[in-house]
Amino acid sequence: MTDTNTVRVAIVGSTGYGGVELIRLLQAHPRVEITSVISSSTAGVPISDGFPHLTNIITRNLDGVNPAEIAEVADLVFAATPSGVSAKLVPELLDAGLKVIDLSGDFRLKDGAVYEQWYKHTAPSAELLEKAVYGLCEVFGEEVRDVDFISNPGCYPTATLLGLIPAISAGWIDASSLIIDAKSGVSGAGRGTSLMTHYAEINENFKAYKVNKHQHIPEVEQVLTQVAGEPITVTFTTHLVPMTRGIMSTMYATLNGPYTEEDFIELYRQYFKDRKFVRIRDLGVWPATKEVSGSNFCDIGFAVDARTNRVTIISVIDNVVKGAAGQAIQNLNLMMGWEESLGLSFTPIYP
Repeated sequence: MTDTNTVRVAIVGSTGYGGVELIRLLQAHPRVEITSVISSSTAGVPISDGFPHLTNIITRNLDGVNPAEIAEVADLVFAATPSGVSAKLVPELLDAGLKVIDLSGDFRLKDGAVYEQWYKHTAPSAELLEKAVYGLCEVFGEEVRDVDFISNPGCYPTATLLGLIPAISAGWIDASSLIIDAKSGVSGAGRGTSLMTHYAEINENFKAYKVNKHQHIPEVEQVLTQVAGEPITVTFTTHLVPMTRGIMSTMYATLNGPYTEEDFIELYRQYFKDRKFVRIRDLGVWPATKEVSGSNFCDIGFAVDARTNRVTIISVIDNVVKGAAGQAIQNLNLMMGWEESLGLSFTPIYP
């Protein structure tokens, strides 16, 4: 499909943070009409009951999950559902003739056994895992054009992979030395309540979680292995910080040569040339999560330590936008043959 004028979209999982962010962004998209907002748990209820900020913006009630009915009113579905749900729903949506952009982790890993090991759910069929195109736009953007099914990358992998792939591709860093220290705001845990995200537990607190066991580890390793052409494993530690939005991925690697910070800046600016949403910081300037809040940007900075022969790469995104809804819309634009930044050219919220 090339340069289609408009597309009708449905959003499954509209009552989660990813789904409601899709609504916010798609409302301003010039070529999108939201024809259905869907929730299996609260069908028939106005979405503004749970999200009063949508009063008089989305006036229809939430629909139930019925692929045949969705196909009557939509051309494409964003599946912003928990892992384990999309694996069962997406085949039905595709069979109904719908295009699908899946925001869950169910179709990111190509090996079903690896998926089951890390996600603890039954894997989708090998055929569908192979069919799903991994939509890391700045790296695989050409592959998502004119396809019917895209698997949207995870939030941690988006920040991490954009920060590492140019250096891995160039052979500038020793892939066996990679250590990734990643931190996320609480919205990354979703809207459901838990002791871990309880205000009294997370306020004025900072904690590691899922150490060496986070489900995004095999996703990062899969893509880096694909880029490098050899198996890559990483040490990857995630932390929860007491803020609403944002991810900072700080990566450490041993250098394969006498490269300077200026060299890294030039390498990355050339790699991401014409990719509007990746911004490379100037020498001695490192990004902060506030500087990308509410936007689809990924900002990257570098520090080379000649004493230890290591580079530190710092990459930040808004986990709900570039790490979820914004990148999904970026994938929509590429899928439909539109300008990549359509509906996404807005300034970060600051302060």
